Amino acid sequence: MRFPLLPGMLFLASAAQAAPPIAGRWVTQEGDSIVTIGPCGSGGGDQTCGRITTFLRRPDTPNPTDRNNPDPALRRRPVLGLAVLTGFTDQGKDWRGRIYDPRSGKSYKSILSRNPDGTLKVQGCIAFICRTQTWRPAR
Repeated sequence: MRFPLLPGMLFLASAAQAAPPIAGRWVTQEGDSIVTIGPCGSGGGDQTCGRITTFLRRPDTPNPTDRNNPDPALRRRPVLGLAVLTGFTDQGKDWRGRIYDPRSGKSYKSILSRNPDGTLKVQGCIAFICRTQTWRPAR
């Protein structure tokens, strides 16, 4: 008779392992843009992505492009609307995926997590060395 409770107990255990949500609009640490985080869209499954949706400071050039991308075919795509966070999945206490830096044209493994004060901890990692930024919610 204990068995009927088991599925419910497993559900509660898995629900308790969910990372705090990261969806929303976030001001980057430099304060120059807003990244909007949400579902990746068609073909993204349960993955979460983030795109540059607003410039808060005037860019150096009007309509900047992804000019530092290592793929010459992608260097003309606009930075506004560019996916900089891709393939993030809930890993229990944090979210893991890839982050792209349009300034350098490089991609890194990334870990996102919510800080107790409501900000977003954004890490870009090479091997075990990570660089950390703090993004704040956009108002």
